[in-house]
Amino acid sequence: MDSKPFAEPSGRPPTPVKIVIAGGFGVGKTTAVASISEISPLTTEAAITSVGAEIDRAAQVPAKTTTTVAMDFGCITIDEEVKLYLFGTPGQDRFGFMWGDLVRGALGALVIVDTRRIDDCYPAVDYFEKAGLPFVVGVNKFDGSLAHDPADIRWALAVADDVPLVIFDARDKLSVRDALLAVLRNTFARARQAAVS
Repeated sequence: MDSKPFAEPSGRPPTPVKIVIAGGFGVGKTTAVASISEISPLTTEAAITSVGAEIDRAAQVPAKTTTTVAMDFGCITIDEEVKLYLFGTPGQDRFGFMWGDLVRGALGALVIVDTRRIDDCYPAVDYFEKAGLPFVVGVNKFDGSLAHDPADIRWALAVADDVPLVIFDARDKLSVRDALLAVLRNTFARARQAAVS
């Protein structure tokens, strides 16, 4: 009989890292969280009402029938050392008051952009620039294609050259993973830069 009935712990649990996924209405935040999460994601989707559709300019996204009214939540274990906890923000301006609570404690953010409606993404970019939270711009490839050159997108968003801009597909798990890894790399690079300054 084994003298050690219980296995020794293999090590400490992965470090929890909070990442925020933000952007305008209907850019793919809920889809990105659902694509990558290793648990069934928590969503707060509600049907778009006729009144809400007018306020949120839902006519620009006619196929969208639901909207996030609080947040999306999911998680993904990157490796033995890091586990990401993903918090997706609501995209409508009227739910902007919730962002402060959702962002508190986050190490970085992924700002998702739909180039067909780029003006909807300005508030998220402005928010993270003012908050000083490291972020990556993730251009979602709707219909598997990209309508604009990345340099033109960077210019339109007026983001600095040191803000990474990645092209990804919110429906594809590996593509979302790569975008989140870009957020981690950017966050750690900013932390190292601040440490030597």
